[in-house]
Amino acid sequence: MAQLVGILNITPDSFSDGGTYFAEHDAIERTTQLFADGAGIVDIGAESTRPGAQPLTADEEWQRLEPVLKVLLPMYPGLLSLDTYHPENVARAFSIGDVIVNDVTGMTNPAMVDIISELNPRVIVSQLPSADIQKAHTSKAPVSTVQEVKDDLLAKVRLLKSRGVDGGNIILDPGIGFGKTMELNAELVRFAEEVPEYQVMIGYSRKRFLGEGRMELAPNLEAGRIALSSGAALLRVHDVAGHRQLLDQ
Repeated sequence: MAQLVGILNITPDSFSDGGTYFAEHDAIERTTQLFADGAGIVDIGAESTRPGAQPLTADEEWQRLEPVLKVLLPMYPGLLSLDTYHPENVARAFSIGDVIVNDVTGMTNPAMVDIISELNPRVIVSQLPSADIQKAHTSKAPVSTVQEVKDDLLAKVRLLKSRGVDGGNIILDPGIGFGKTMELNAELVRFAEEVPEYQVMIGYSRKRFLGEGRMELAPNLEAGRIALSSGAALLRVHDVAGHRQLLDQ
């Protein structure tokens, strides 16, 4: 059965809710609410990936993550994903408890591949046309075909499997909104059709390709319906309560 992945941004500058859950108490309370609203997983990130956002060092990111993870990981073992491209912070998180690893840079760092092969966690692999998130946003030659996304992700799958990672632990994310044309972003909502042998997470929530009403629920629900009908296993969304109706249908 498909699951909703609730988004928790422990950031002061994310495009949708930056600053809202930056305080430790607010982040913990929000996580509890997301699960109550129907999330199967909560994805926690401490660095904004919006265009123009300031990258964090691993230590800066961990300063935001550590106090929250110390509380939440014992409460929700196996139900939290960590949105990070810093392998050292994956190791630090696992010293507290098991997490799902969500690397939006698509395992471009060999050290991330090393830690994933060592720990063999559930891992979300995204497609990013550049190892640098901000460069991907400003690329003058954005990715424009589904085939390119598919080929890149399957190459990453082969790499991980060659390093001993269980294929059943791999979740693919086509990386909607990262270095891609608006037309391709719309097509990628159906990406699960391309790789039926793998679990796919679709992260369309409030992104620009949805149009001027992207912050409203209706266009987000429509994207969710398309993703689910195409076989998506996970929908990564801000409004979990609003999306619950898709799973209840």
